Amino acid sequence: MYILGISCFYHDAAACLIKDGEIVAAAEEERFTRVKHDIRFPINAINFCLHKAGITGKDLEYVGFYEKPLLKFERLLSQHIEMFPFSFKAFYQSIPSWINEKLRVHSLIKKKLGYKRKIIFVEHHLAHAASAYLVSPFKESAIFTVDGVGEWTTTALGVAKGNDIELFKHVYFPHSLGLLYSTITAYLGFKVNNDEYKVMGLAPYGKPVYYEKMKKIVDVKDDGSYKLNMDYFTYSYKNRMPSKKLCLLLDGPVRKPEEEITQRHKDVAAALQLVYEDALFKIVNYVYEKTKSENLVIAGGCALNSVANGKILRNSQFKKIWCQPDPGDGGTSIGTAIFVWNSLLNKKRKYVLDNPYLGPKYSDSEIKKFLNENSIKYSEFKNEKEITKSVSKLIFESNVVGWFQGGMEWGPRALGSRSILSNPTNPKMQEILNLVIQGFSHQKSLNNS
Repeated sequence: MYILGISCFYHDAAACLIKDGEIVAAAEEERFTRVKHDIRFPINAINFCLHKAGITGKDLEYVGFYEKPLLKFERLLSQHIEMFPFSFKAFYQSIPSWINEKLRVHSLIKKKLGYKRKIIFVEHHLAHAASAYLVSPFKESAIFTVDGVGEWTTTALGVAKGNDIELFKHVYFPHSLGLLYSTITAYLGFKVNNDEYKVMGLAPYGKPVYYEKMKKIVDVKDDGSYKLNMDYFTYSYKNRMPSKKLCLLLDGPVRKPEEEITQRHKDVAAALQLVYEDALFKIVNYVYEKTKSENLVIAGGCALNSVANGKILRNSQFKKIWCQPDPGDGGTSIGTAIFVWNSLLNKKRKYVLDNPYLGPKYSDSEIKKFLNENSIKYSEFKNEKEITKSVSKLIFESNVVGWFQGGMEWGPRALGSRSILSNPTNPKMQEILNLVIQGFSHQKSLNNS
């Protein structure tokens, strides 16, 4: 039995195909279009999955989608009606995509795939929870999902055993740790849903001098619930996030992308990371008290905050933590497909996601054929020892190496299959890397023009 899981239309569109409860293939659409965080219907990722299995859309038994569009549209209408007339512009700008795509996803899937059977819509945070637990090595676990927003839920706590998942506590929009982090990302002049990792990376260079001020923004209770002070945010009715009051609190206007990053910006990032971690530890300690499980699975876009994740064991009573390589929206394509198999069809769990190389891979003959057809110079090695010796020498001499092997990684982290390698002992390496990558990007734009 083949089941396809799909996520799309917000960010990180992806597809996953499972056969009898085991993943055959999974990939994000951006890997084929080269549009980072591509939101469009993942037809290329879907075609890759189907091709790898040697089937067509007509051979699928079920297709699952990672959220309930009507419920999400209800939230959109509710928030904009509540904030009218301030919300009119944002609402007006969002309506075309809803009418043309998001509310028509049922017919779109059937048309694109030639598929005529049932489509199952799984609530967003349930898809996150399934993506974390059902492919984990745990037979039972506590669950913590946290992101910007699903339909209404922004944070969910739960417990799982066997095939069953129960989400027993929710935090609802507009209160969101994910949107808090994204708001400060926007305030610091970075791109939302793209550059949050830059803020996480900036935090260690600052001192949390804004910590006490930023604590005014979010109130976290001991039971894992929390509320944001919405005076500091405008995302519920505008296509921007920080309010004027937030700018006053943090002693300056929103940084423009081209402006220099100052020590104040680093200090704001440091305070944000600390406030986020405070909230995280309170929440995970509450879910431990409720479940008494020694295992914790986490998912949602905020689960990509590896700095905070690494501190959970030291700040809670959990003994083991598991997070799949793509805990964000892309990963819900896995969650949706595996939820249908294990939880809805009640099939026995038999798969653990211990191999993240789920994307396209190419044989030596395919690679050689491409190089010859495009007149690209290359050297052929007899074995891995020769390759590693040659590459090591290139890196030592401060060359920049593009490393390509095996299947493409699942998720946004480089895991050794598609990597840029360079000499970490050369103090000028960052400058060299930037020049090489900028030159490559410039050449690619020329080739595309």
